[in-house]
Amino acid sequence: MPLSEHEQRLLDQLEQQLHAEDPKFANALSSAPARSMSTRNIVIGVLVMITGLLVLLGGVALQVIPLGILGFLVMGGGVYIAIAKPKFGAQPQDGTAPGAKGHTKQKSGFMNGLEEKWEERRREQ
Repeated sequence: MPLSEHEQRLLDQLEQQLHAEDPKFANALSSAPARSMSTRNIVIGVLVMITGLLVLLGGVALQVIPLGILGFLVMGGGVYIAIAKPKFGAQPQDGTAPGAKGHTKQKSGFMNGLEEKWEERRREQ
């Protein structure tokens, strides 16, 4: 269900207040999942893990312990690469700039919850 203009204005005001009062918290809430995982990092990490597994199996087959340990470390590096957050595109967004539609959809659940709590408090008074 789309928001009415009044609700959208209230949402924008709440977002601006949140960014003004606590920018770190606001940026943590507004981080997009697209920035949290990178397909490129996952693919590279999986390839490094497979390479490490092959090196590990080669070390076991040849009975060369240091080669097996190296393969295990390479596999660990592959896991690290796969789950690491990308460093590019991590610039914080300005609270006054109009957000992308994907961002407003993500925040709407959190902000709707806050608005509902606010309305309940107003009804109780």
